[in-house]
This record gives sequence, structure tokens and C-alpha cells, in this order.
Amino acid sequence: MTSIMTNSSAMAALATLRSISADMDTTQARISSGYRVGSAADNSAYWSIATTMRSDNKALSTVQDALGLGAAKVDTAYTGMNSALEVVSEIKAKLVAAREPGVDKTKIDKELTELKNQLVSISESASFSGENWLNNTGTAAAGTKNIVGGFNRDGNGKVTLTTLDIDASSLTLIGAGNESLGILTKDIDANALDPASTSTTARNYYLIDTGSTTGTQASGTQISLSATTTDADVEDMIRVVDSIFTQMTDAASNLGAVNKRISMQEDFVSNLRSSIEKGIGRLVDANMNEESTRLKALQVQQQLGIQALSIANSNSQNVLSLFR
Repeated sequence: MTSIMTNSSAMAALATLRSISADMDTTQARISSGYRVGSAADNSAYWSIATTMRSDNKALSTVQDALGLGAAKVDTAYTGMNSALEVVSEIKAKLVAAREPGVDKTKIDKELTELKNQLVSISESASFSGENWLNNTGTAAAGTKNIVGGFNRDGNGKVTLTTLDIDASSLTLIGAGNESLGILTKDIDANALDPASTSTTARNYYLIDTGSTTGTQASGTQISLSATTTDADVEDMIRVVDSIFTQMTDAASNLGAVNKRISMQEDFVSNLRSSIEKGIGRLVDANMNEESTRLKALQVQQQLGIQALSIANSNSQNVLSLFR
């Protein structure tokens, strides 16, 4: 039936054209934004996951910064420790030389004094971002230093932080506020280091005197030489300096291990961020090949829809010819 009141063909063509236009708007929005899921209305589940993971990725970026800062502190401490090891090794060589008969011990002592001053300078200079792990100016032990190394989210959505712990107490070279805390400033019993000793009486020596009047002061004999220094005293000093060297070597080894761990963690966090970014992309990114192809198809459909609507509207005009 042909009716001039109700044009069913035009209504059907218009509905089709309206649907095509809506699909074109969606496709154009995806192409312009690059996202298949750009808001919660598109896909609430995927949008929620992507938003949470983007936030976590931003937290991991901060973790990378923290690891970089921690690596710089460890590098600074290791550089200072390594330099101090060379100086202590030189001190040990000077003391061995002082054991030789006929050597002027007072001249060697002048060299020892300068080497000890160099150790103090190294310890005081090994500072980064206001932290110095080699020179402790307080009266309490340096304790454990923490470096943020990871951001974790469990299956229940709860978050935790992974930290890399460093025992800074074992790294202290100079106990500026408490001499008993520093490897170079504390008392070391030469008697306990003497394999031939049968005595139980301590023969304490220390390398550097900070002049501190707070905390626990070293009560032994400072390692220094004079004309009256005996061969036995020199041998005790050599044993103590060798013990100091061993402790510093252990500390440097620990720093090297921590440095390696930080480097590995930096690589892991970087790879993890990339994996999360890829995962988010799989959920919400638009496939530009598909969207461009769909857009071309919709453009053709739109042109056909307009043509169909035009034909449907012209049918009503044809009714006029019946009344001529």
C-alpha cells in the first residue's frame, strides 16, 4: 500500500542511516584517540584494569628513580671505600718497611700521618644527597639503609613495596661521634691476632684519632711510629692494619654485591614497565588497520543509505502523478 501519511521506506532508510552514522562516530573517535576503550562507557572492566595498571606503572617509574638514587649512593660509598683500601694498603707497606733494621721510623711516621689524613678526607667526602655511609657523625650506629626496589600488587589488590637493605653500620670507616663505631677509629686487639701469643692481655691499637669526646672513645694506642717504637710494637701494628684491611675488603665486597643487585633490579623494573604497557595496549588500544578499513566501509554504507533515503522520499512525489 502506498501512503502519503506514513513513508515506511523512508523511515527504514533513516533508521539505517542513523545506525551507520553512530558507528562512524565510534570509529572516528577510536581513530582520533587511538583507543578502542577510551572511557568506562566503552568497556568498564577493561577501562578499570587499564586505569589501575597505568597508575601502577607510574609508581614503578618512581621506583626506577629511587633505584637510580640508591645506585648513586652505593657507587659513592664504594668509590670512597676502594680509595681508602689503597691508602690502608700503603700504610701496611710503610709499617712493614719500618720493621726493617736501621730504618728511620720518624720519617715513616710523617708519611703515615699524611696517609691517615687522606683517609679522613676520603671518608668525609664520600657523601651523596646528604648521606655519608663512611663517616658517622652520630653517637649511634648507622643502622640499615633502605632503597625502594619494587612496587607489588597481589591478587586481592593490596600493594606492598620491596626494599633493598644495606647494613651501613659495617661500612663506617670513621666514627666521628663515637670512635668505637668506625673501622679505622675503634680498638682492635693485636694480641688476639697474634698466632704465637699465649697471653690473655689485650694489646689494643687504633688507626685514627678523631678527637671526639662523645660516645665511646678508643682507649688503646694509636698506630704511629717513633724512635722508641719496638719491633714487637710494629708487628702488632701490622696485624691490626691487616685486620682493618680485611674488614674494609668485606665491606667493599658487600657494596659491590648490592650494586649488582640494584643493577639487576633496574633492568627488571624497566622490562616490567614495558610488559605492563604492552598488556594495557592489548586491552584498550585500537587496531588502526581494522578501524581504517571499517571507516571506509561505513563511508560507502553511508552514501548508499543517503541514496536509499532519497529514493524513499521520491516515492511520495510519484503519487502526485496519479492526480494529473
